[in-house]
Amino acid sequence: MSTGRDPGLQPERTRLAWRRTLLTVTVVTALAVRLASTGDPTGALIAGGTVLVWGALLVLCWPRGTGTGPARTGGRTLPLVTVGTVVLALLGVLLVLRGLW
Repeated sequence: MSTGRDPGLQPERTRLAWRRTLLTVTVVTALAVRLASTGDPTGALIAGGTVLVWGALLVLCWPRGTGTGPARTGGRTLPLVTVGTVVLALLGVLLVLRGLW
């Protein structure tokens, strides 16, 4: 019996993980835009920032999620996705604080 792992499954799991990341960011962006769309300039800025971060994360994650190749970031995809996630979290905090005022 072979005790080695099947390397054919790891790329599929990785693609699925990147797709879940994209789906999560897309849902968060849609919710943030919905919450921020009250007509005031602050909400528009938060929604715009959220959409910009979503676009950047889409560009970073799409090649990995579709299996068309690694992102062209020189091995910095994960740290950049982490920064994007933190920025989305900060924009979410701004949305909550804006709702409290």
